[in-house]
Amino acid sequence: MKKALLLAVVLSVGILSVKAQTFFKGTNIVGLGVGIGGSLGSFSYGSQTPGISALYEKGVWEIGGPGVISLGGYAGIKGFKYSGGSGSYHYSQKWNYTIIGVRSAYHYNGINNKKFDVFGGLMLSYNILNYKYEDNIGGGTAAGGSYGSAAGLTAFVGGRYFFSDNIGAFAEVGYGVAYLTLGAAFKF
Repeated sequence: MKKALLLAVVLSVGILSVKAQTFFKGTNIVGLGVGIGGSLGSFSYGSQTPGISALYEKGVWEIGGPGVISLGGYAGIKGFKYSGGSGSYHYSQKWNYTIIGVRSAYHYNGINNKKFDVFGGLMLSYNILNYKYEDNIGGGTAAGGSYGSAAGLTAFVGGRYFFSDNIGAFAEVGYGVAYLTLGAAFKF
């Protein structure tokens, strides 16, 4: 986590020094990302899927300084599976996490390059956990359920680089479905 946070700070400082300005009131962005690491499940055994996320942001408010506040939505998924047993007894456990959230970010526009967007913000989410247990002796899914589902408040920082007027890449550090998310961004 410390390395990911350091990477975000270095990226942000580097981006700020190149004079960025690409996000305005009325700008719409859709992002699709793949996450690395995360606090959801944090199992050191078994197998897991990468965190997959989608987001939407719209520039809504210009503020007195060089920046715009966006409002948007977020959805992410991540899964873990663990199997084990002894002798003829075998079982598997599955944890599936889904995060649905509303997010808002401050996009810094005090610099002057149309290829960069630097931002930081907060997300209010509902984190849904579904658990399933199966075994070969009839335990079925009796121990399964949706325990652990809860509301969450998370912070994030990131940057986007646009290769053209509408297509770019992004990196974001925070507590969504993963600590570090890398992906594609589409502006319209």
